Amino acid sequence: MARAGASDEMRLHGFNAVQAVFARRPEAIRKLWLAEALIPRLQPLLKWCVAHRVGYRVVAEDDLRKLAASSHHEGVVADVLREPPQPLTAWLRDLAEGPACALWLDGVGNPHNLGAILRSAAHFGATVLLPRHSPLQLSGAAARVAEGGAEAVPLVRMGREDNAIAQLRGAGFTLAATVVRGGDDAFAATLPQRLVYVLGNEGEGMSSALAEACDLRLSIPGTGAVESLNVAAATAVLLARWYSR
Repeated sequence: MARAGASDEMRLHGFNAVQAVFARRPEAIRKLWLAEALIPRLQPLLKWCVAHRVGYRVVAEDDLRKLAASSHHEGVVADVLREPPQPLTAWLRDLAEGPACALWLDGVGNPHNLGAILRSAAHFGATVLLPRHSPLQLSGAAARVAEGGAEAVPLVRMGREDNAIAQLRGAGFTLAATVVRGGDDAFAATLPQRLVYVLGNEGEGMSSALAEACDLRLSIPGTGAVESLNVAAATAVLLARWYSR
């Protein structure tokens, strides 16, 4: 089988991020670098690498920092194959009956926010929906912040916006635009068992056309001392509210 190209790979760093890939899809691991101090904790992974002829090296702190392009590498760096998002049609086809929650990320681009969103989504069992032309994809920084959560959250690629809305509604989902002000109280509103939270980007929020197309408009009440929560913090609050409904 031909080796995947470099564009199909990403560089992960962080102990939990690398361990999560090893636990779920070890065949995706292509190269591994680690600090000597982590050899005992990574013994199962190192044995797997030897058995499957995957190269690994014990390297110094400076090398790990350069490989990860970050000081937050936690002693391990790996090159792994990306897992492409699945199409919306396939995800809906295979979705089990009953409650479900998804996050439509409209323009979210900050990798640290994405990582925090993935961590919350993993904790509360949500799925992440990516717009058709969104360049957003999992990165090493996002995966580290997600602390292993990136492997637990399905990433789903949508088609045309109007088609995606129709497909989601056809599967019993209600779409809720999350807005800074003017929406119903997210803590008091009655939430359906199948819900898509539509979340805008970190600066301008979601497009007005998409907000208008949603069934609900929800806001998170607060003191007003700051304009709003950032998108990752808001996501955690909204997911907790849905989970506890």
